[in-house]
Amino acid sequence: MSIRKIFEEELAGLKTELVEMCRLTEQMIENAITALVNRDRELGKSIGQMDKRVDEYEMDIEKRCMRILLKQQPVAKDFREVSTALKMITDIERFGDQASDIGDLVCTMPGEKYIKKLTHITAMGNLALKMVRESVNSFINNNEILADEVIKLDDEMDEMFLAVKNDLIELIKKDGNNGDQAIELMMVAKYLERIGDHAVNVCEWTKYNETGVHQNF
Repeated sequence: MSIRKIFEEELAGLKTELVEMCRLTEQMIENAITALVNRDRELGKSIGQMDKRVDEYEMDIEKRCMRILLKQQPVAKDFREVSTALKMITDIERFGDQASDIGDLVCTMPGEKYIKKLTHITAMGNLALKMVRESVNSFINNNEILADEVIKLDDEMDEMFLAVKNDLIELIKKDGNNGDQAIELMMVAKYLERIGDHAVNVCEWTKYNETGVHQNF
């Protein structure tokens, strides 16, 4: 088997594992929102166990990347593709961390009823899922246009976060007893907003992979 063929097979395996890692974080985000809506503390608690698997993926992919870089000694575009994957897994791992944090909040959130409808927060969760999925797809498919589309979605995420923030501030003003739960819901919204930020980072790495230029460099 040629050196090139070996490299292509190892790169394909790397991308497959990267997708598996991302899909697991998507499930964690979905579970986090479901746990929140249903006040399902057991489901919320279980997300932390899933996060351990995400960490294992991160370590495995790091090893794959280093093995390819050391053994295959790729050049130019090949090197950039492997190094991009190595950078991206940090942000993908953070998807899982934020979902796990939401699960932890569900387990400790005070009150039997929510002080507001979770319309904006569930919408943020759905948008976060879309951004996570498409950000990784943009890299797997070498699709810079899709990366730009995901980056634009971050404005929508920020607008929804601001709406949640303003609603919660008004609820605290009306009744100070709403304070504790309002803070918890604000944190949930902030975690979802951060997932969007990490998805943008993944897209920026996709663009770097295609152009060799990163806007933060």
